[in-house]
Amino acid sequence: MNSTNPTAGQPAGADRFAPGTFAPNPTPAPTGRMLLSQARIETMLFLRHGEQQLLSLVIPVALLIGLSLLPVVPLDDPVQRIYPMTIGVALMSAGFTGQAIAVAFDRRYGALKRIGASGVPRKVLISGKILAVGAAVLLQIVVLTVIGLILGFNFAVGGVLPGLLFIVLGVATFTALGLLLGGTLSSELVLALGNTIWFLLLGASITTAMDPELPDAVFTALQFIPSVALTEGLADAASGTVDLGNLLILAVWGVLGTVAAVRFFSFTMDDD
Repeated sequence: MNSTNPTAGQPAGADRFAPGTFAPNPTPAPTGRMLLSQARIETMLFLRHGEQQLLSLVIPVALLIGLSLLPVVPLDDPVQRIYPMTIGVALMSAGFTGQAIAVAFDRRYGALKRIGASGVPRKVLISGKILAVGAAVLLQIVVLTVIGLILGFNFAVGGVLPGLLFIVLGVATFTALGLLLGGTLSSELVLALGNTIWFLLLGASITTAMDPELPDAVFTALQFIPSVALTEGLADAASGTVDLGNLLILAVWGVLGTVAAVRFFSFTMDDD
């Protein structure tokens, strides 16, 4: 008698799984998961990089302590002006110079090309770096705030939220500008330009923070520089006020930097 079993001759268990169960399905991961993974990796790399910690933490701490204690600032209570300035310098160093140089050399050695080949889009890479800088900035703010309070800094409670708004906007703005610089030019040019621009931004912030007799025309012109807009916005927030003009200037720089970075950012250099 012949068997009518349709599975006769097939391996045991061959009909347990639907067709296509083990077929490859190379779909990209959800954007949110990619963003969190990229941010975690970038944060770990940032915290392990000694040069970036020098720019974003050691130098601001030295400025805060030195300019607040040494009789070089013609102000009655220098820490009230120096603390907001050092917060701005820390954000600028972490977001702009640190990211620009790191990204440029990552491009040079092909690290970003491998990230791009894995399916991570530009917007996720840029957003992940911004989140990583934000995470590192939390550590900077805690350290600088503790030192500032010890030195006698005081702030209005009503200025906490405006201050946080300026900090978030400052992180996004300077990180976008850093990615624009590091993601478009050669590593050698970025190294030179990044440090030069950092010194210019630092000089502008120190000038407006330390010189109470600065002519109004010069002060107004300097406020269009993003580091000055951030520093002055934080100083106003500490006194309980909100300068919408500085907020707008910083926001414009942030939007322009983000749009340009997303548009022109390249995972590779021209000779790759």
